Amino acid sequence: MIVETYEPLSLVPPLLAIVLAIVTRQAVLSLFVGVWSGGVLVTYTDSVALVTELLSGTGGFAEPLGLAGGLLVALPWGLVVSFEWVIAAISDDFHATIILFTLLLGSGVAFIWNLGGSHAVRDWALRRLDTQRKGNVATWGLGLVMFFDDYANTAIVGSAMKDVSDNLRISREKLSYVVDSTAAPVATLGISSWVAFQLGLIRDAYDDLGLADHPSAFEVFVASIPFNMYSILAIAMVAIVVMTGRDYGEMLDAEHRSWRTARVIREDATPMQDVASDLGDPEVQQPRLRSFFVPISVLVVVTFTSALWTGYEPGAGLWEMVTGADYAAALVYGSFGMVLSGFWIAYSDDIMSLADSVETTIDGFGLMLTAVSILVLAWSIGEVVSAVGTGEYVAAAAEGVLDPAVLPVVVLLVAAFIAFSTGTSWGTMTILTPIAIPVAWSLTNDHTMVAAVVGTIFSGAIFGDHSSPISDTTVLSSTFTGADLIDHVRTQLYYAVTVGIVAVVLLLVWGYVGITPFALLPIGVVALVGLVYGLSELDARRKGLDPVATRAPAEFDEE
Repeated sequence: MIVETYEPLSLVPPLLAIVLAIVTRQAVLSLFVGVWSGGVLVTYTDSVALVTELLSGTGGFAEPLGLAGGLLVALPWGLVVSFEWVIAAISDDFHATIILFTLLLGSGVAFIWNLGGSHAVRDWALRRLDTQRKGNVATWGLGLVMFFDDYANTAIVGSAMKDVSDNLRISREKLSYVVDSTAAPVATLGISSWVAFQLGLIRDAYDDLGLADHPSAFEVFVASIPFNMYSILAIAMVAIVVMTGRDYGEMLDAEHRSWRTARVIREDATPMQDVASDLGDPEVQQPRLRSFFVPISVLVVVTFTSALWTGYEPGAGLWEMVTGADYAAALVYGSFGMVLSGFWIAYSDDIMSLADSVETTIDGFGLMLTAVSILVLAWSIGEVVSAVGTGEYVAAAAEGVLDPAVLPVVVLLVAAFIAFSTGTSWGTMTILTPIAIPVAWSLTNDHTMVAAVVGTIFSGAIFGDHSSPISDTTVLSSTFTGADLIDHVRTQLYYAVTVGIVAVVLLLVWGYVGITPFALLPIGVVALVGLVYGLSELDARRKGLDPVATRAPAEFDEE
């Protein structure tokens, strides 16, 4: 039950977890403290009442002692509630499915490694991708192709490009940025699980308005695409950064470290996945490309065909099958098929015995334990914010801003803050879409404004997602690229904020001047190019570095 007195305090659990994670770089501990603080918050009032009643015989001392003693009672009681939230997060059908997918994908990655597939594709790719620019462009291009689901995108692209990037001395922070800042944005612009989910919310919001004549949910979505400026510009930003080779902020330091020393992760970093350390070197004399491409192809093909199968109903067309698909289940089927293909290759090529294949499967589960732990705790934060009403509080606080010209910007910023503090883009869409569409219609009676707020909900949700260490897509991007979660967030944040500021400015221009977003988006791309050049020069000069890491001397240090 949501209690009014939680309203300003409802921000404490998610913000405490985020701040601690960024400051301490200890993601698991920080997330757990955030969940625990939520448990203390919801039990404190009852704890004070209990202690006060027990001390009622002390006269005037009962109330002050109750306030202090209530905290002592709320700490262990809140811990009990915290574990209830953790159990609820694990018990959720969707969450359990994603956990199973993540574990199975770990097994698939372990097979690729032990069968020598990673070494084979590394040698093959290095003959073709011989520069950092080519490697990063290939990663970006793969991310655009895998548009149908952000989880599948991060898993496939991250797994496929990690070893290639390592051998090109691309930092894991850069690889995670390219993967993360392509996966979710591209999923909001085409036929995907994201769009299918949002179409349902748009349809419900229009039904609640009770309009006799209105555009279909799909028409509103199509009209919203040019207003989804953060997603479009984030994809463009990745292209600008990888084509120019310029970086700024902590990414500049990471790229210089990686280029100069070949250390693709920070010395004290904790990578979300470290296959080489966990599994050792593969014992394959002549690694073959099919040990990489067959499992990855099986993952892609089975995932996509399973998605269509889960969305099939008699008489359904391709669009209905795509939008009605169960992508979480499809990912499980795809990752299981990936593991089976590993068994088949191990047997047919006489690389591993059946016992070794089973052991590889179990070892692969171990690769993902850190990621699963963080995912569960991030979802538990979601249980907390649902219990204390964080999303509703933030959304209600923004309802006082009613100027139509700034409404899209307000929606974007509120969506960004909700996604940042709750770690869920879909939750953000669930909270804001039923609020923003009626507000937009009541202010303007204009379906274009409705489309604008739909686009900015997408934009804000992705912006907040990219900036938050408790976002599941951020966690998975770090996992499948083998990066340190907090290092990924800290380096990506500079670019996310840059794109977010440009998107806000463009939306303000649209609101006050009325210039079509189709004209504003190219201006935004040009602005990003100028900002990348300008900020990289300023930051590099301040640090005494070259804005392009590959122009600096490479001092390879095998240690």
